[in-house]
Amino acid sequence: MRFPVVLFLLLTLLPVVGRERPHVLFLAVDDLNDWIGCLKGHPQAHTPNMDRLAARGVLFTNAHCVAPACNPSRAAVFSGRRPGVTGVWSNQSGSLARRYPQARLLSTTFAESGYETLGAGKLLHSRGGKSFGEYFGVNQRWSPLSKETVKYTRKELPSKATANPRHVTRDSRGRKVVLPLNRMPSDRKPTETDGESFDWGGWDVPDTDFGDTRITDWAIGKLKEGGKEPLFLAVGYYRPHIPLWAPKRFFDRFKDEPGKLPPVRKNDLDDLGQAGRKWAREAVTAGSHATVIQYGQWQAAVEAYLACTTYVDHEIGRLLEVLDQSAVGKNTWIILWSDHGWHLGEKEHWGKWTGWERSTRVPLMVVPPRSQAGEFAAGGSRCHQPVSLLDLYPTLVELCGLKGPGKLDGQSLVPLLQEPSRSTGRVVVTTFDRGNVSLRSDRWRYIRDANGEEELYDLKADPNEWSNLAGRPEHAATRKRFAARVSGKD
Repeated sequence: MRFPVVLFLLLTLLPVVGRERPHVLFLAVDDLNDWIGCLKGHPQAHTPNMDRLAARGVLFTNAHCVAPACNPSRAAVFSGRRPGVTGVWSNQSGSLARRYPQARLLSTTFAESGYETLGAGKLLHSRGGKSFGEYFGVNQRWSPLSKETVKYTRKELPSKATANPRHVTRDSRGRKVVLPLNRMPSDRKPTETDGESFDWGGWDVPDTDFGDTRITDWAIGKLKEGGKEPLFLAVGYYRPHIPLWAPKRFFDRFKDEPGKLPPVRKNDLDDLGQAGRKWAREAVTAGSHATVIQYGQWQAAVEAYLACTTYVDHEIGRLLEVLDQSAVGKNTWIILWSDHGWHLGEKEHWGKWTGWERSTRVPLMVVPPRSQAGEFAAGGSRCHQPVSLLDLYPTLVELCGLKGPGKLDGQSLVPLLQEPSRSTGRVVVTTFDRGNVSLRSDRWRYIRDANGEEELYDLKADPNEWSNLAGRPEHAATRKRFAARVSGKD
């Protein structure tokens, strides 16, 4: 009686047995919102390479981060667990390695499954390179200057919070530069150990002065070297994280076509409580809207963000071109994601760290290997169902046949990769510090702050989240339904 059972198992495994194990290119982009061409978040977005990539796979148009800051978002992606499990709630929580040392990182799972693991750039928020077999980091992360060069001296530090901040340094060609380029004072507490990050402008220096070009060059070199083992190559791009600096040529297009400001509504914050207005106006991760307006820098900041996004798109294009021509090109899954979104004046906010769409929504695209394209939805498909970055870990476990951890908090996206139009009825959760929760369904956004204040938005009728419906009697049932979901959530 054992023969039929064995035969059944063999027939079941035939599609897997004998198939070459797929490679993975895992692309992370820092602080990227929907200002890319395929998501149509801004009319002047110019991202031809990301757009072409989306046309090859499935674009998730309703994807959201687990927490809208670098540390907790990336900790969730690489551990597959929520902040309530890991204890990594914010950038100030400390590293994942310290708070949740038992985490079995995504890169470790690949390594233990026989993959060669290579990493470059910003992956985890801190000490992320230690989980890779080989890791390449750069000193010029968000800048054409080294970390040491952008630091204020003790003599210069007192000027940082004044109306005339002044830090004199030199670029790679020895030319004198006065920072910040936008001449704006700091809204955050000045420190001696870092430069003024809420800055923007173009630099007339070679692309290789920027970290994103260097990590692309390194990754290209690794693809050209080849290898015998299946490959997990993770590349973490720093742009468009502030300071919004990029090679000058990416700014040139705005000479003839100035940057267009995002849509905003006067008195947008009037229907929010005290906590909501505080989240909007506090300069927690960047600077204040009031300062940007006072110094007439809104348009320049928009242009800089778009320029930085085009720059990182250029680097992604260089890497994809080499991948497609390489020995592993036909059998590689490509995943591109951002750790969270970014406000550019919407709701009087700059940066991330809010529960609104601009902060939680992220680009997410998954492209099957050309050798498996027929097994998944056609290239250029779009999935409008809500999904979470927590889903990346279980998705890759399933796609690559890995032996994953015993517990993961996300859901595999494989069913949606096969049928993007299927309805799931899912609601995904984003937390912005302990006690503050934001829920997103296919239509609604519900936010509850730690003090009990609530917000409710109908994204179908109000995509900019201008009208808070939480206090309206006609929406009481919807509000109560989402409020009930918050109970027991991290």
